[in-house]
Amino acid sequence: MASDKKQEVMMAARLMVQARGYSALSFRDLAEAVGVKSSSIHYYFPTKGDLGAALARQYTDEFMEYLNGLQQQGLDWKTCLDKYADVFRETLLRENRMCMAGVLAAERPGLAPEVRAEVERFTEQIVGWLARVLAVGHPRMDAEAVKGRAFAVFSAIEGAQLVARGCDDVSVFDNTLAAYRVAGLLP
Repeated sequence: MASDKKQEVMMAARLMVQARGYSALSFRDLAEAVGVKSSSIHYYFPTKGDLGAALARQYTDEFMEYLNGLQQQGLDWKTCLDKYADVFRETLLRENRMCMAGVLAAERPGLAPEVRAEVERFTEQIVGWLARVLAVGHPRMDAEAVKGRAFAVFSAIEGAQLVARGCDDVSVFDNTLAAYRVAGLLP
């Protein structure tokens, strides 16, 4: 039962962060959203940093499970990249939300050290996955070049989502990705 309430708190917090940003997240608003007292939130997460780190860790783990599942399905590298980008597009379609790790990264200076560490872990994990996928599609490219390209793809898609959100228009995301394909960044 307590675990269910903790997950409910995490889901509500995740949606709030994706919609309004981490700095706007308050335990009072969160408690109201899940129908408990603010002190109950502190029971599960003594500090906002504890909550932020748990959110980022869970987000990373879930995203990596999804991405690794794509490869386990035996999908080709281009389809894997398309499905990766689709996650960002789908997030925009859900009330113009953002990648939670992207929101947290944008607020890096105000984050607790444990949250920053989890945001860095997200970046490392995602760039690592992208590098593995890109290496399949570019077998002659050396490892350093693949890693650089993976970081460029990661940055480009996060950035396209941010700009599309700012315009409140998913077609901005679609058009940007189309331009990346023409430029050769994406297949």
